[in-house]
Amino acid sequence: MKNDLLLNGNDAYEMGIAMGAGFLTSLLTPPSLKDFVENDDPLKDGKQVIYPVTPKVAARDLTLTFVILGATEPDHAMKYAAFVEILKKGKIDIQVPTISEDIYHLTYMGNSGSYMMSADRTTSQLTVKFNEPNPANRVADTE
Repeated sequence: MKNDLLLNGNDAYEMGIAMGAGFLTSLLTPPSLKDFVENDDPLKDGKQVIYPVTPKVAARDLTLTFVILGATEPDHAMKYAAFVEILKKGKIDIQVPTISEDIYHLTYMGNSGSYMMSADRTTSQLTVKFNEPNPANRVADTE
């Protein structure tokens, strides 16, 4: 659907890109917390755990599946190549405006080795690995 997914601020649908299976589940899974500071003193029973007032989130890895849609074989090939060029820039911002205003600032880590193409070669599915370096920062970049 139009404006359902934004890649670097651009409508993915206009680029022939859609969310694949499990996309929202992976994107919306909350990040883990960073490890708490612990002191396992051998002279004391148990261990001491220091709980910060505001726990901090850890970077996270996620895998997203994209569907590339073309009207013809050449159209699909062009859209697939354009999507790969976006990924090769390394940094990609993903937003799903119908869900929230959050912008996920991700780093492309490579494909997961999962790629499928329809028999008529007009639709494909690519599964991609990303890292979100700071899940606490999901606002627009001011650079």
